[in-house]
Amino acid sequence: MCVARVRRARDLPVAAPPLLLRVHQLVEAAVWRAGVGCGPATTAWVVIALPVLPVWVPLGVVLAAAAADRRRLRAPAAVGLATAAVLSYCLATRPAVAGIRGRFLGYGVNVPWMPLVLAGYLFATLGARLLSGDRRLRVLALVLGAGALPCSALWRLEFAATWCAFAAVASLLVLGWVRRPGPGTPVT
Repeated sequence: MCVARVRRARDLPVAAPPLLLRVHQLVEAAVWRAGVGCGPATTAWVVIALPVLPVWVPLGVVLAAAAADRRRLRAPAAVGLATAAVLSYCLATRPAVAGIRGRFLGYGVNVPWMPLVLAGYLFATLGARLLSGDRRLRVLALVLGAGALPCSALWRLEFAATWCAFAAVASLLVLGWVRRPGPGTPVT
């Protein structure tokens, strides 16, 4: 629905993550079916999760941003490209592995300097939205950041994977962003 309701072509990358995450879920179903481990479905899942998102999100925000906001969005886009390069290298030189962790699948890739790479990932994906001039994108970033904390805690406890449910909530915020009034549209 987010993609179908886009008014400007340059908003498509910001509207597309709910669709991309749905594809991600379908790929995970293939990982379950394959019996976990290494394989094409596992690699596809990890490619979407790791190198694609830190490039997709900040570049999408840059495209959708007003011209006056684009300059400050260069930093998250550059960090996203660097982060994606490191993650792509890791995926090209190390196997991606999926395994059952409690009640969900866990994925692993041996990534050196993980705290630094994670900081780059978060700056690219959340920082781009926080630095945008769009209030709704800043709210989305705050909700995503706040929601990642309990999701991560539940994941570490191997209790349940709550990322998909949380992504559904975030998708509603993206839909609100897509349906925002256009320039010159009276707010009712």
